[in-house]
Amino acid sequence: MLYPQSFHKFTKEHTDTLAALVCGVLLFLGWFALHLGWLGLALLLLPAAYVIGGYESAREGMTTLIQEKELDVDLLMIVAALGAAALGLWRREYYLIIDGAILILIFAISGALEGYAMRRTEKSIRSLMSLTPDTARVVNQGGEETIPISQLQVGDEIVVKPGELIPTDGIIVSGYSTINQAAITGESLPIEKTIGEEVFAGTLNGYGALKLKVHKPAASSLIQRVIRLVEQAQTEAPPSQQFIEGFERGYARVIVIAGILLATLPPFIWGWNWETTIYRALTFLVVASPCALMAAIMPTLLSGIANGARQGILFKNGAQLEKIAKVRAIAFDKTGTLTTGQVRVSQVIAASNYTDADVLKVAAGLESSSEHPIAQAIVQAANDLVWVRASEVQAIPGQGIVGIANEHQVIVGNAAFVQQYVNKLPEKLLKVAPSLENQGKTVVWVAQGRRREDEYEVMGIIAIADMVRAEAAETIVRLRKLGIEQIVMITGDNQRTAESVAQTVGIDQVFAELLPEDKLDVIRSLQQKYQTVAMVGDGINDAPALAQASVGIAMGVAGSDVALETADIVLMADKLEKIASAMELGRRSQSIVKQNIVIALGFIALLLIGNFLGNVNLPIGVIGHEGSTVLVTLSGLRLLK
Repeated sequence: MLYPQSFHKFTKEHTDTLAALVCGVLLFLGWFALHLGWLGLALLLLPAAYVIGGYESAREGMTTLIQEKELDVDLLMIVAALGAAALGLWRREYYLIIDGAILILIFAISGALEGYAMRRTEKSIRSLMSLTPDTARVVNQGGEETIPISQLQVGDEIVVKPGELIPTDGIIVSGYSTINQAAITGESLPIEKTIGEEVFAGTLNGYGALKLKVHKPAASSLIQRVIRLVEQAQTEAPPSQQFIEGFERGYARVIVIAGILLATLPPFIWGWNWETTIYRALTFLVVASPCALMAAIMPTLLSGIANGARQGILFKNGAQLEKIAKVRAIAFDKTGTLTTGQVRVSQVIAASNYTDADVLKVAAGLESSSEHPIAQAIVQAANDLVWVRASEVQAIPGQGIVGIANEHQVIVGNAAFVQQYVNKLPEKLLKVAPSLENQGKTVVWVAQGRRREDEYEVMGIIAIADMVRAEAAETIVRLRKLGIEQIVMITGDNQRTAESVAQTVGIDQVFAELLPEDKLDVIRSLQQKYQTVAMVGDGINDAPALAQASVGIAMGVAGSDVALETADIVLMADKLEKIASAMELGRRSQSIVKQNIVIALGFIALLLIGNFLGNVNLPIGVIGHEGSTVLVTLSGLRLLK
């Protein structure tokens, strides 16, 4: 049972469907009355069908005519229907009124189907809106208090219980759980999260209770930015749609002029009677209208945007879905894009008489007192080992760190620093270290000695590297298979490190040690040669290049706010392979758009020829015209799959 509020909502959302349904019922009753000879009743029912079925089209057509001084297809349809009715009354051939009513009905059904298709696309995209709860459970001195999301302040601590949606972006300060991020990033498997890691609004907490600290306003959360960008994408018409809309205005004028000529000249040129002439002119108005052409693009692009959102690829507007299909060259930033942006221990090499675990335990005991990224990487690598925290720790900036652990003086730092304490570095390690450095890795030396004695011994070396993303090499291969002509790396890092990463992932050309303005110049030079160029980055220093590129692609999780705002496409899960997926989606959308345009123009041509040969009457013309419109709309919705 529909309650009044639900009924009101239903009727508001489905006005076009209800209008088409009532129009159809009135048309059938009018036809039935006419068939029984009840002319008076028929002439009451059929005009009602005209008014109810054609009101919305007439309103839109008159609004466009009055406000924009332009003709559109809605007004042309109404003129054709009224013309058929007038001709039927004049000739007392009332079936022509039925023809006009059929035109109104099919046009109303077409509008209802298009409305349904667009609502389905919109619903698919706007499902993001329902991903965040309205309230959050805030921890205060008296316990917990449930407040609206809008009242959350930076610094608040909130509790998220197992199985609940996370209400806003935050940093975990207590607890451990798995987080299902599929709705935001497109990742199919839950991700383990613990203290110090960020979680996002709209993701689903797993089995563990979490306490989060709010580190940004709720309105700035990742999901809210996604929603705003999706709303923007729906209101901005891409260049191809703008062209079609401009074409429609001129085309409508041509149709009206041609319709007037067809309604007046044939009796004088070909000897047609006036009834046939006017009827053919009205049919011409119907079959020549570019409704299908207008529906050839936007449903397809909006469906593509919805498809991308489900995969964790956010297109800010339809224009970017078009552009990415035409990309011929692509530039990658290194740190945070091709690499994770977080240094990790890649290799441990122990000297004689020591094991890799010995080296890590001693280094971790000392580095646990430091906040340096290299120190954190060493501590994380020794996470499964048992080590003793060093005391009397002293850091020497740019060189290393010293302290005492297990009655031993411990030293961790670069080769020059450690060499101040030992007589000689082991030959084995001296041979290995340069090759590691040539790979772009930072080499940390570890040594220890007896307390209050000058005898120090090198235990081993630890190689630290910004790890290359696991999917980076495969992504480069996929892009080459897609026909991308040039792939380059542009980075502010040193040449040696950049070349090492480039060699690992399969990029041939490297531009290193660049300032932000230098990256901009590289993009401009690529555009001169390849026209449509994509740029992939994540940092503030990438923003100018992202803005200059034909298509700017930002890493959604690792990316800075400036990069996310500047970019045209955001990869929500920081998964590089989604770049190739975005290009494939863009190319598929362009293929469907071209198919739709061919279908639309083909139908118009066939119907025009049929009209002039006298083989197409008004109802058949309407069915062919509106059928092609529905066909291209449904064709565009294929991208939702």
